[in-house]
Amino acid sequence: MKILLLGAGGQVGFELMRALGPLGALWPATRDGTLPGGARCRVADLGAAAPVLRALLDDAAPDLIVNAAAYTAVDRAEDEPALARRINAEAVDTLGRWAATRGVPVIHYSTDYVFDGSGQRAWREDDAAAPLGVYGASKLAGEQALRASGAPHLILRTAWVYAARGRNFLRAMLRLAAERDTLRVVSDQFGTPTPARLIANATAAIVARSAPRGTFGSDVPWGTYHLTAAGHTSWHGFATALLTSAQRAELIARMPEIQAITTADYPTRAQRPAWSVLDCARVQQTFALHLPPWPVALNAVIGELAGCGTRG
Repeated sequence: MKILLLGAGGQVGFELMRALGPLGALWPATRDGTLPGGARCRVADLGAAAPVLRALLDDAAPDLIVNAAAYTAVDRAEDEPALARRINAEAVDTLGRWAATRGVPVIHYSTDYVFDGSGQRAWREDDAAAPLGVYGASKLAGEQALRASGAPHLILRTAWVYAARGRNFLRAMLRLAAERDTLRVVSDQFGTPTPARLIANATAAIVARSAPRGTFGSDVPWGTYHLTAAGHTSWHGFATALLTSAQRAELIARMPEIQAITTADYPTRAQRPAWSVLDCARVQQTFALHLPPWPVALNAVIGELAGCGTRG
C-alpha cells in the first residue's frame, strides 16, 4: 500500500511517519519539501493552486491519502481568512475530488474548534457545529467538502494537541517555567490534552484494522470520529500537571507559581471555545481502540523528553 502523507513535518505528521511506516510504502510531503532533520521529501503546499496539488496526486498515485497538513494559526487566521480557507477547505476539496474518482480513501484531521464551546456535555460527532472564528469555520468547510466529494474518508476530530517537539503549549510552559517565577494560565477553558503520538498510533491502528492485507475492504465504517485522550481538564490544570511531572523528571529546576486567570484576563484575537471536551466512545467501539487518560499520556511525553535529555 502506497501512503501519501501530507504535512509530514508537523507535530502529528512527524509521529505519523513512524506509525504508518510499517504499513506500506510511505511518501511524506511537506510545504517546503524538507523533513525534520533536513532530509528531502515531496513538496505539497496546500496553499498553492489546485492544479499543483492534483499534479502531486497524479505523480504519487497513492492507495491512501493521510492529510495532516493544515493552517493552524488560530489568531492569525482572523486576519488571513482567505489563506486559512484555501489550505483548510479548498485544498481538502481538491483532495476529495481526486480521491473520489479513483476510490482512494482519505484520512483527514479536524478540530474541536468546529463547535462553539457551549454546554457541559462532551461533544458527539452528530452535534451541530457552530465555529466561533475563522480557523474553526475553515476546518468545518474542509470537513463538508470532503464529505461532499464522495471519497471514502475518515475525519478524525481532535483537540489540544501537543508533542515532545515543535511549538505547542507543553513546550511553551517548560520554556516559561525556566524563565519566570510566576505563570498566569487560563482556568475557564476545558478540553483534553492529546499527544500527537497518541493520534498517530490510533490512526495506524485504524488503518491496520481496516486494511489488514494492504487493501481496504468494502465494510470499512467511514465517517467522522472524535479522537482524544480520555478525561478533561483546564489549561491551568494541564499546566500544573505537566510542570509537576517535568519537575519530577528534572526537566525544570523548580516549580513556578501557577496563577489561575479567566479568559477575560487573557484576551486573544480569536475567541476560543470554553468547552472542548469530545466524546470518543464511537471511535473506541468501532475500531477497538483504548484511549488512555490524559495524565497517563502526558507522563509518556514527559518521559520521552527526559529520555532525550531535553531541558525547557
